[in-house]
Amino acid sequence: MPLEQLLSCRLKGIRVDDALEFTENLSGKISVENLYPSSLIFSNGFKGAALFKKIKRGIDIIFSIIGLVIFSPLCVLIAAAIKIDSRGPILYRQERVGEDGKTFGLLKFRSMRTDAEKDGPVWAMENDQRITRVGKIIRKLRFDEIPQMINVIKGEMSFVGPRPERPFFVEKLKKEIPFYSHRHAVKPGITGWAQLYYPYGASKEDALEKLKYDLYYIKNMSLFLDLTIILETIKVVLFGRGSR
Repeated sequence: MPLEQLLSCRLKGIRVDDALEFTENLSGKISVENLYPSSLIFSNGFKGAALFKKIKRGIDIIFSIIGLVIFSPLCVLIAAAIKIDSRGPILYRQERVGEDGKTFGLLKFRSMRTDAEKDGPVWAMENDQRITRVGKIIRKLRFDEIPQMINVIKGEMSFVGPRPERPFFVEKLKKEIPFYSHRHAVKPGITGWAQLYYPYGASKEDALEKLKYDLYYIKNMSLFLDLTIILETIKVVLFGRGSR
C-alpha cells in the first residue's frame, strides 16, 4: 500500500477512492458477498434527508394522481379486455413486503389465470403458461402495474424504489442472502434501479444480483437519480424490454 503517496494526494485535495467504492461507482451496484457491515455504516451515502423524503412523497402523490387521470380511459379498455378474455376479477391484490418489513396489498391488473398458484407461490418464468392472452400484452407494456399508483397515493409505495417482493420469498431470501432485509429500509417502487439494469428475477441468484442494485440506489438516493430512473423506465415501456 503506497501510504505516503496516497496521503500526499489527499493533503493536496485529490480524491482517493478505495477499491470497493470505485467498483461500486463503475458498476452501479454494491457487491454484498464479502461486504463488511462497517463498509455500509461508515460510508458517505444513506443520507435519507427528511426534506428529500417530503419532496419525494409530494412528487409521488402528484405523479400518481396525474397518471391515474391520464390513463383512466386506457384502464377502462384493459378492464374490459381482461373480463372478456378470462374468468376472474379485473384487479389482482397480492401481499407484498414494504418499508420496514411491513406488508401491504399490492394492486395490479390481473394477467394470470385465477388458478395460477393452486400449488403454492412460484416466481414468474419466461413464456409462463399461466399468463392469459391479454396478460401477455399488458405485462409487456407494463400496463398491469398502473393500479400500483393507488398504492403510491396510500403511502405504501413510491414511484421509484426496490421492487416489492412477496413474504414467502422474503423469508427464504433473508436466510440465504446477506443484507437482504435491508432493501426494506425505503418504500418499494413501481420502477427502480434494479428493475432497469437487471432482468426480471426468478431465482436466488437473481435476487442476489438485484439486491446489489437496490443497495446502490438506497445509498445514493436523490431527486436527480429518481428522475433518471423514471426517464429510463419510459424508454423500457416504449420498447417493452425486461418484462415477464
